Amino acid sequence: VQLQASGGGLVQPGGSLRLSCTASGYIFRINSMAWYRQAPGSQRELVAKIIEGPRTHYADSVQGRFTISRDNAKNAVYLQMNTVRPEDTAVYYCYGKIQVSPNYEYEYWGQGTQVTVSS
Repeated sequence: VQLQASGGGLVQPGGSLRLSCTASGYIFRINSMAWYRQAPGSQRELVAKIIEGPRTHYADSVQGRFTISRDNAKNAVYLQMNTVRPEDTAVYYCYGKIQVSPNYEYEYWGQGTQVTVSS
């Protein structure tokens, strides 16, 4: 299984950006997907996650500005980033807890996509 993230780039403060991540390979079921980010000199932190329901969870710093969503038919997860701030600058990583069979679940990471918020 591979996770391929895309959509990063340079955006001005107050602007919007949409990240996408698609899982490929032999997938039995995707149990949860999430976006993490890591800024220079900082630890990787959870930005948002989505599980069956769907139910979502957001970091306090992005609540009300970012929206995570899933397209189960495409094995994809998205992160709509609105009203971005310079402190949102980071490498964003896609993450998934994916079953490859009824009895085996693994964690997978995408390669990361750079988001830079600057005027």
